[in-house]
Amino acid sequence: MAYEYSELLAQTRTWAEQACAAGWLDHAAAAPLTEPPPRTPDSLFGQHTSRPLIVAFMGGSGVGKSTLLNRLAGKPIAQAGIERPTSREVTLFHHHSLALQQLPEQFPIAQVNSAQHDDEAKKNIIWIDMPDFDSVEQGNRQLVLQWLPHIDVLVYVVSPERYRDEKAWQLLLAEGSRHAWLFVMNQWDRGLQEQAEDFRQQLHKAGFYEPVLFKTACTEHFQTDEFATLEETINSLANSHTIAQLELRGQHLRTQELRQKLHQIKEKLGQPQGFTQLRQHWQNQWPRTTEVLRQGFAWPLQAMAGFYAEHAADLLVNAQNHNASLWDTWAQARFTDALDELMINAHQLNLPIPPLRKALQAVRGKAEKTVRCQTELSVRKALVKPGNGIQRGFLKLVRFCEITLPLAAMAWVSYQVLLGYYQGTQVNSRYLGVDFAIHSGLLIVLTWLLPFFILKKAQPSLKKSALRGLNKGLEQALSSLDAELTETLDSLAHQHQEQNLKLEQLIAQCTQAHDPLAKVATRANPTLNRMLMD
Repeated sequence: MAYEYSELLAQTRTWAEQACAAGWLDHAAAAPLTEPPPRTPDSLFGQHTSRPLIVAFMGGSGVGKSTLLNRLAGKPIAQAGIERPTSREVTLFHHHSLALQQLPEQFPIAQVNSAQHDDEAKKNIIWIDMPDFDSVEQGNRQLVLQWLPHIDVLVYVVSPERYRDEKAWQLLLAEGSRHAWLFVMNQWDRGLQEQAEDFRQQLHKAGFYEPVLFKTACTEHFQTDEFATLEETINSLANSHTIAQLELRGQHLRTQELRQKLHQIKEKLGQPQGFTQLRQHWQNQWPRTTEVLRQGFAWPLQAMAGFYAEHAADLLVNAQNHNASLWDTWAQARFTDALDELMINAHQLNLPIPPLRKALQAVRGKAEKTVRCQTELSVRKALVKPGNGIQRGFLKLVRFCEITLPLAAMAWVSYQVLLGYYQGTQVNSRYLGVDFAIHSGLLIVLTWLLPFFILKKAQPSLKKSALRGLNKGLEQALSSLDAELTETLDSLAHQHQEQNLKLEQLIAQCTQAHDPLAKVATRANPTLNRMLMD
């Protein structure tokens, strides 16, 4: 499937804006993806109309760019001579039927000097004389940079004395792949063949396999220059096929640049396995943190257990205030240290920090509430059922014996009294003695006193029960914090994986669009191929 550059750019901007909103990218990193679409030569004209070839003369001061354009026009239309280095204007030379239709906002159209002609042979060309790039006027440089994206062919003009001009040469290296180039060594009447060859070798090193170089002179007495060949070459390029080739090459280069930007963003986004490693760091780190917290909580838990044992009756009223002091500033500091160490590990793994910081801040804020709720619930349950299961079963048995044994003793005594009374009536003798009364009373007292004493002594310690509940609640709270943070890391890992997947899809789409364009861009005519930087 082929993708248009505009479609790729729109999808990329949508993803970048969403990633910025979620914190996966900062605005500085996303800026190359969200900036306005690059300007192109066809953006100056209607989308459904054929457009002319835009050719510009560019070079340092004093090399004769304006003189070449004046020679081309057959009349003085461009400012030349001593006033040229301070001139801050662009000269356009075009057929009277042509007009720039869609000028970008803040485009320096006010600094344009326009001249028209009626030559049908040059109808499909707009000639531009650019300001001197190395002039004393700093505004000239900005003016050149504003016009460059709208140029198809740059005619790079040098002189025998200034073909190694550093400023213009740096511009050529920076903009070389974006345009088609023709090279002119002007003022050839003062030049040497060695200088032309040296300039050709310099261009070859810059990336032009076989640069198209013309030697011209701007004097009336020098008739052996190649100006006519230069004019004929440019005229041969002014056709719809060449313009289409240049537009395809521009789209190919823009797609390549977009793909490179996406690759750079992918490096900043971090590797998908980074969160897996971060989760492993946390699993190794959390046991050390919990051990420190357990040691620090040992004394506060003892004090709170005593408080619960003394105030078990009004637990709801008083315990909450006391329980709030368990997770104090010391505990919060230790927990924060653990989260900060996790942040450091994330930074070392080159993972985006803002989403992680936001998620950890939520966990950090809920730590105190989690510990308070878990310990309070656990201690309430412990005080409702103090002791363990065996102790509670034994106490139930003792309570049962506390009731049944005295009743059984009294029943036995009553039976003995009735039996003695019956036997006494038969033999007409006394049936109750002092010994029986004492022993019966002792039996009844012992059957009640013994279970009562056991209940008193075997009753579970409320302090121990509260301490056990507090410890259990603390362990549950620490496990809850661990589970919540692990779940947070898993959620972030899933989101991070989705961001990487979307980014990889955009890169793949750029590749699918780039490869066919690259093949088409290389099928230009031989002259145009020589004008393009490798």
